Amino acid sequence: QPCWSEYLTTRIEQNMVVNCTCPISECHAQPTAAFICSIVSSEEIIAKYEKALLRGYVECCSNLTWCTNPQGCDQILLKDGLGYGAACSKCSWISCFNCNFPEAHYPASCSHMSHMTCAKCNHGFCWRCLKPWRPTHKDYYNCSAMVSKAAWQEKRFQDYNERCTFHHHAREFAVSLRNRVSSISEMPKIRTLTFVLDACKVLEQARKVLAYSCVYSYYNQDTESMDVVEQQTESLELHTNAL
Repeated sequence: QPCWSEYLTTRIEQNMVVNCTCPISECHAQPTAAFICSIVSSEEIIAKYEKALLRGYVECCSNLTWCTNPQGCDQILLKDGLGYGAACSKCSWISCFNCNFPEAHYPASCSHMSHMTCAKCNHGFCWRCLKPWRPTHKDYYNCSAMVSKAAWQEKRFQDYNERCTFHHHAREFAVSLRNRVSSISEMPKIRTLTFVLDACKVLEQARKVLAYSCVYSYYNQDTESMDVVEQQTESLELHTNAL
């Protein structure tokens, strides 16, 4: 029993317990949960084991995922039937289930969040795998002829990037303001500030949409549709600034 206890404890601490088998090389039997709990006496180790089981179960289920809140959240989300814009019931974070970007990024598409362009030669590539976005790209190491066009493209990128960054910072301000108001509203003899909290939430969401609208506008080349998008974005930004 002491040998089994030490063996299982080590496997649990190394996050290798899910596919754990008998230490005898010829035996492929896997210890059951009941057996492990009867052998390992440490409550802390058992807690790690239960977390490992849960983590393994979520990773095996294609319709389950963890909340992607970068601040940390242990909530499990069900992909099926969870429409766009639905938030985590625990931390209210809105995740994107179609790509690895940590949050929902409407109106920018998932491809927009992956597609990067070299400022010098206009080479498109995926920032995750670094492979060319368009297989037909040529003259990868000889792009001096495109410098002038690249300079214009770089200026355009900087303009949209500055706008996107501004809205992200403004969004952080809205979150900070909501947290400050929340702490004030908890004090005694202070009238309700629910309407202010609601306004901060709306402000936060509006800034988020404006930030990703910059990404969408940068990549969209359809002039006719962009006229409508720019008008809507300008109207949203005007009302957001007023709020």
